[in-house]
Amino acid sequence: MPQTTLDNLKVIQQRIENACRKANREANEVKLLLATKTVDANRIKTVIEKGETLIGENKIQEIKQKYDNLKNISHQKHFIGHLQSNKIKEILKYDISCIQSLDRISLAEKLQKRLETEDKTINAFIQVNTSAEESKFGIPPNEAINLAKEFASFDRIYIKGLMTIGLFSAEAEKVRACFKLLRSIQQEIIAQNIPNIEMKELSMGMSSDLEIAIEEGATIIRIGTAIFGERIYPDSYYWNEKNTIR
Repeated sequence: MPQTTLDNLKVIQQRIENACRKANREANEVKLLLATKTVDANRIKTVIEKGETLIGENKIQEIKQKYDNLKNISHQKHFIGHLQSNKIKEILKYDISCIQSLDRISLAEKLQKRLETEDKTINAFIQVNTSAEESKFGIPPNEAINLAKEFASFDRIYIKGLMTIGLFSAEAEKVRACFKLLRSIQQEIIAQNIPNIEMKELSMGMSSDLEIAIEEGATIIRIGTAIFGERIYPDSYYWNEKNTIR
């Protein structure tokens, strides 16, 4: 199993490199995030030891389960699932460096208060629902700029960019439209020159559409299935977040 995982990793690394070359981008402009939902700690270690040290988890319970096994190996952990307000205190216990799914002011307010209490700071991305699917979380695209302005007042939360979950479709141009939209929102926010808001990161693209995402400016690609293999449920089940298993 580990060798298969490492072989898959090489394939993904090559796909990223090829896509960057095609898009006239440097390969180091795109970071690979290992989407490790349902993957056990030992398999995650195998990939981290090969130099891919950025992982992303969807669920607090899984973070807790894997924490002790991973804490002594150098890596960076992002939270990429929907964050419920009542889980904020818990998530801050487990060395999360970035929350990619910040999508509402009420969540940011509670996160800010908790960070003040614990004298901590955290990076975050604004999650945007670029596919207009009711099943997905994220701020509607036409509200993203105003939300960024509201987030600017929180001195414990450092907004670094945007995240989206593209449309699950075999039609490449429909998927591309989601990524183009996120990039255009990024550029609009940059043009606003909002204090305390950075827009360096675009987290978009997964196993099936990473090439399109890179062409459209992604800086972080979230890959799970193509490295760790098929899960019991397809990616669309896990990312269809309002219907996901608990």
